[in-house]
Amino acid sequence: MRSPAPAATHRRSAAVPAHRPGALLTILLVGQFMAILDVQVTNVAAPTIRHDLHASGGGLQMIITGYTIAYAMLLITGARLGDRLGHRRLFLGGLALFTVASLACGLSASSGMLIAFRLIQGTGAALMIPQVFSLIQRQFTGRERMRALSMYAAVIAAGAIAGQVVGGVLVSADLWGTGWRPVFLINVPIGVVLVLAGLRSLPRDHGEPGRGLDLPGLIVLSLAVLGLVVPLVFGHEEGWPLWGWLCLAGSAVLLAVFVAVERRASSPLIPARVVRSPGMVVAMITIFALMSSYGGFLFTLALHLQSGLGFSPLRAGLTFVPGAVCFAIASLNWRRLPGHTYRRMVPAGLIVGTASLVLLLLAIRNGDAPGTLFYVSQVLFGFGFGSAFSPLLTVALSHVAPADAADASGLLTTVTQLGNVVGVATFGTLYLTQAATSPSGHSEAVTSGIEALLTLAAGCLALFLPRPAAPAPQVTEVGSRSATLSH
Repeated sequence: MRSPAPAATHRRSAAVPAHRPGALLTILLVGQFMAILDVQVTNVAAPTIRHDLHASGGGLQMIITGYTIAYAMLLITGARLGDRLGHRRLFLGGLALFTVASLACGLSASSGMLIAFRLIQGTGAALMIPQVFSLIQRQFTGRERMRALSMYAAVIAAGAIAGQVVGGVLVSADLWGTGWRPVFLINVPIGVVLVLAGLRSLPRDHGEPGRGLDLPGLIVLSLAVLGLVVPLVFGHEEGWPLWGWLCLAGSAVLLAVFVAVERRASSPLIPARVVRSPGMVVAMITIFALMSSYGGFLFTLALHLQSGLGFSPLRAGLTFVPGAVCFAIASLNWRRLPGHTYRRMVPAGLIVGTASLVLLLLAIRNGDAPGTLFYVSQVLFGFGFGSAFSPLLTVALSHVAPADAADASGLLTTVTQLGNVVGVATFGTLYLTQAATSPSGHSEAVTSGIEALLTLAAGCLALFLPRPAAPAPQVTEVGSRSATLSH
């Protein structure tokens, strides 16, 4: 991580009101909480959105993934813009864009409008979120920094849990007959208050000369991702037309072009030396597979509970609580174990995750309401995935040079988001295709079985991870271990 010049450090420190560190931290963490909430909150609201806006299955998947696509693609660029233009400016600008886009989402009259505004909302989050960790790192020291980072991790875990529950509560409340719209509109008053408070409490900084933004790489990679996701989302509804296959082929070509562009770029989006770090490629593929299963699981199970079993949004949201709580407990406490166990925790956790998906398959295959076996599967799912993901990131980052830790964190975060997007697109398509001709329980059981196979493959691949290096580099300004995990 690049250290700021002494003069710049002095300016930043002097800019923070000594009597308002609590206000600074509150503004940052509430902004972080809102952005995390909007990753998960639409899962439970999805069936209601689909009914109200007459959205197709593909349109519904794009409403869920559009936010994450924009966030994933622009995360590294948002971090670099913060370095160049100032973290305060980017945080407030991203927060304002996120708030306006949330208002537009809540007022959307069609699925197309909602997809477009979700993309803009994700762009605002990508500008805002990297600045949270950066400002904590720069404005707090010693025990205060440790306390701030502990609260940061706790907020992330709480956001992951609250997203499902808040979505269910707001949709079930049907405030003034608005249905799903408060899921987005709730961000507006909170965002306005945060912007006004941030103008007073956030420290002023003017940025520093930094690395370039690599716009060619960003454009090519974004087109490659869209070329992959769009046909996966819409192909089954259109009967897998020629344009879908051409997009998939074009995506592969664009990925090759991206590699060529990165090799020639002076400030590449993804430096080659980071990818060549020991274990990085294995970690990236494992993360992608793990998050594909995770994202697909959350999306399709929410649909099954509401569309298949007739659960209310509130009941569906509460059904996810045991797994989410176990996920949070595992992800926040795994460091208590000896360091030499981290490498083996990854495949072990993924085997537990595989077992949980198999138990889920057995619990729902006949269309039965959730019983003991179902909730056992949720607990195992939370502990398995929660105890695998964080050690996986730690092992991968431990072999990265400290100067490259920011780029490595950003790369792994991006892979995490893309895995989630592809999981929703792929498993969502599989579930919706099956559900058109089969009972919902059978459709979810088939989907869970394939998710289990993918998770098992990820666990087998994780056996090839190298031993963690010591000492591991600190997670840096692009995103922390916890931030990567939560999305």
